[in-house]
Formats: sequence, C-alpha cells, structure tokens
Amino acid sequence: MKPKIKFSFIYFLLTMTLFAAEVFIGKYVDDKIIRPYGGDFLVIMLIYCFVRSFLDISVLKCALGVLIFSFSIEILQYFNLVEKLGLGHIKLARIVIGTSFAWTDLLMYTLGTLTVVLLEYIIGNRVRQTRGKVEVL
Repeated sequence: MKPKIKFSFIYFLLTMTLFAAEVFIGKYVDDKIIRPYGGDFLVIMLIYCFVRSFLDISVLKCALGVLIFSFSIEILQYFNLVEKLGLGHIKLARIVIGTSFAWTDLLMYTLGTLTVVLLEYIIGNRVRQTRGKVEVL
C-alpha cells in the first residue's frame, strides 16, 4: 500500500524545532559528547518527523526507512563519496553527505530510531487510550 500524502502540522513543527537544534549544535556546540553523538541521534528524529510531515505512513515503515537511508549515507562516507564525486571543495556537500565514517554514528542512528519508535508507541498508546481505541503500530 502506497503512503498517502497528508500534511501534519505537528510533525512539521517538530521538524523545524529539531532542525533549529541541529543548527545550534552545529554552530555553537564544540564538545566531545553533544556535537559528535547528539547530532547523529537527533538527525534521525529530524528526518523521521520531516517524512511524517508529508506522508501518512506507519511508524515502523518510516523509522526503518529513515534508518536504512542514514546507514546508506554513512556507508557512502566510508567510501569517501564526496571526494570521488569531486565535491570536496563544496562545503554544503561535505556537510550534507559527510566526509568521515564512524561506527558510533551507526550506533547513534540505531538508538535514535529505537527512541522514535518507543516515543511513538508511548504517545500513541496514550492518545488511543483517551479516544477509547486500541490499535497496533
């Protein structure tokens, strides 16, 4: 079944909030925990919320899709894609695609995905309970 295009203001607002947090981390945080790990953790939530802003798709399908996408980008970093495409001199390409592979990034992406699914499950159950419905993710 194809996902339907459906705008969600809540997910869009979360997307903008997470984007602002990522920009803040990128510009102003220079430490050994938040910048290298927190940004990777939050970027999963950012991409997830962005997708859910426009697509009516299940939590698990979206989360898995975002995780696969993120792993794919990280693998491209392992193979030094930016340099191989001759884009190393373009700062935006280096930021968006990235330039260095790290196993810890894959771990943070996985933890971010698990957190998204857990939060959706907890929040979704509370919403369904208040509406008197029982649904499965």
